[in-house]
Amino acid sequence: NEVIDQLLEKGLAYRCDCSRERLEKLREEQMARKEKPRYDGFCRHREIDPGHPHVVRFHNPDEGVVEFDDLVRGRISVANTELDDLIIRRSDGTPTYNLTVVVDDADMNITQVIRGDDHINNTPRQINLLNALGLKVPEYAHLPMILGDDGARLSKRHGAVSVMQYMEEGFLPEALLNYLVRLGWSHGDQEIFSLDEMVELFDLAEVNRAPSAFNTEKLLWINQHYLKSDDPKRIARLLSPHLGKLDIDPTEGPDLVQVVEAQRERASTLVELARISAFYYRDFDTFEPKAAKKALKEAALEPLALVRARLAELSEWNREDIHEVIDSAVKTLEVGFGKVAMPVRVAVTGGAPSPDLDLTMEMIGQAACLRRIDKAIDYIQKLS
Repeated sequence: NEVIDQLLEKGLAYRCDCSRERLEKLREEQMARKEKPRYDGFCRHREIDPGHPHVVRFHNPDEGVVEFDDLVRGRISVANTELDDLIIRRSDGTPTYNLTVVVDDADMNITQVIRGDDHINNTPRQINLLNALGLKVPEYAHLPMILGDDGARLSKRHGAVSVMQYMEEGFLPEALLNYLVRLGWSHGDQEIFSLDEMVELFDLAEVNRAPSAFNTEKLLWINQHYLKSDDPKRIARLLSPHLGKLDIDPTEGPDLVQVVEAQRERASTLVELARISAFYYRDFDTFEPKAAKKALKEAALEPLALVRARLAELSEWNREDIHEVIDSAVKTLEVGFGKVAMPVRVAVTGGAPSPDLDLTMEMIGQAACLRRIDKAIDYIQKLS
């Protein structure tokens, strides 16, 4: 309001009480003449009672050109005749966006304004306001819009559009940063950038002018890269809340870091990693249909029963002894390794993706493995 008072006092702003009817009629007449709709300055030199309802308009220059060097788009020129006397305070006393950001940026000593190119039409208006107030004009960089996978401007209907939602969906912060920095900018063929490299290499002048499409598959690929390469202890710490959402307490089961190391190459997000790792911590209700149809047939009853009996005899539960049990069952039954290992794997995991069978079973634990093999045998018998 102090700034608006200054502009009014200098004659750089004025009160306007034009009715909605007058403004609508003016617009219709201008459009009929194929002119660009704009306020005609009717109230510029009228005396308006401050006590009556009114708005305050900025007195935009009538002549000249607004020019600025955009850090992305280069030199931009807009004739003042293309701009009208925008409202800077509404009739209810609230200031409007274009004035507010100018005052806010000036108060905070902003030197660079970096925003979407949907704001590019506001910039000449704001520069005129800055000049009227005798303020230094910051540098501007207008970034191209981000488009969804379908080519339309990215919006809420495309799914996750907030940083917090990406966190909830299991994306790592460095993966999202890495993806965003490559969205409309490149450095040769390099795809993966550390935070230090982003700071060192990024340059606004190298940002593309054309809109960039948000490719979810590419983001998932980058996220998987960080899942596989980051410190497993950190991944375990980030994974824990996602297991909690599945009502799993990771302290009640195998070491979570070991689970991360065993499973992380099979997942693209922390949510997926939690889902495919749930079987380590709790029994499953049903077997995965496709896996069960392929592995849990009547022919699997004998291998499962034999392996179950020999596993129950183990006094030490480690992957070496588990492997020896499965190997000995293969030799006893004189069948291929897959005829024994595949039904056992589906029995103990439910059909979830998993690493080497002996390692998987070691992590699940002896009691759970025996219990689940019994469940698989019962499942086959009921089908038979």
